[in-house]
Amino acid sequence: MFKRLLSAFGVGGPTVDTVLSQPHVHPGGLLEGRVELMGGENPAEITEITLALVTRAEAEIGDEEYTGGVEFARVPVAGGLYLAPGQHVSIPFSHPVPWQAPVSMAGGAPLPGIFVGLRTEVAVAGALDKGDLDQVHVHPLPVQDRILAAMIQLGFGFKSADVETGHLPGAPQTVPFYQEIEFHPAPQYASEVGEVELVLVADPSGVSVGLTFDHHRGGDGTGWFRVEHADADRMDWPRMIDTWVVQSLQRHREFHGYQDGYHGGYHHEEERGGFLEGAGGIALGVAGGIAAGYVAAEVIDEIGDAFEEPAEELEEAAEEFEEAAEDWGFED
Repeated sequence: MFKRLLSAFGVGGPTVDTVLSQPHVHPGGLLEGRVELMGGENPAEITEITLALVTRAEAEIGDEEYTGGVEFARVPVAGGLYLAPGQHVSIPFSHPVPWQAPVSMAGGAPLPGIFVGLRTEVAVAGALDKGDLDQVHVHPLPVQDRILAAMIQLGFGFKSADVETGHLPGAPQTVPFYQEIEFHPAPQYASEVGEVELVLVADPSGVSVGLTFDHHRGGDGTGWFRVEHADADRMDWPRMIDTWVVQSLQRHREFHGYQDGYHGGYHHEEERGGFLEGAGGIALGVAGGIAAGYVAAEVIDEIGDAFEEPAEELEEAAEEFEEAAEDWGFED
């Protein structure tokens, strides 16, 4: 984290530094930390301090696609604060992470294409200063994690991930966007479908799973399935997802009046040569299959594209994430 001079006060003004107790969270978990204020050369009257969770999202308007920052939660921290010269004030905060926050990690590694950040906003004398932008690492819930691992285990190849504004028919959304993870088809389904789009919409009791297939014969449609959080460690997830895929494809065949294609027949992994073995293997498979090729520069590009910072702010963000890249073991 880095201290940022509040531009609304000019040179010699106070600084703000938001420090997260733990930047790694899960949907529905708590985001905790503190906002550190340090008085400048002159007294300062701060009207309000607010934290905002933001993500990078795509929007379609007509035939054009746009990318920008979308806010999906606001956390009031303090208001009516007098800061004397040189005074240090530490303000703690704790706020639930929305259940439908985009997942930005998979298998313990960053999920390419997804960025979630915590923005610190300080209001003074009618002016708003957007200070810190701290990266938040949102890990999948157990059910989401098992589903992603099973997709890789079945042979689906990660293609891309993004957040799109709008509402999916049939999705119990509580935020103005949805996260979409695209896969290349597993070999056993490739003759019938092209890419597969996976949507995981979480809530306090479980996850609604949407599967959309790009059919070679035309047409698509999202099939929705429901699983509860309590089932995370009870299910044979590769077998369950294979069943969902088969059911979705069968409905499509029946609707379009043809019956050829893949009809199921999942085999346990030990019968297929042990593609992944145990929890460690699953984590490695997800990280390798989904997050391969992720580099720190992509994070910096996403921040710039999403939030359109002035040049000097982008330089500060770049420096911050270059330092983080060294800590994470990334190379240029």
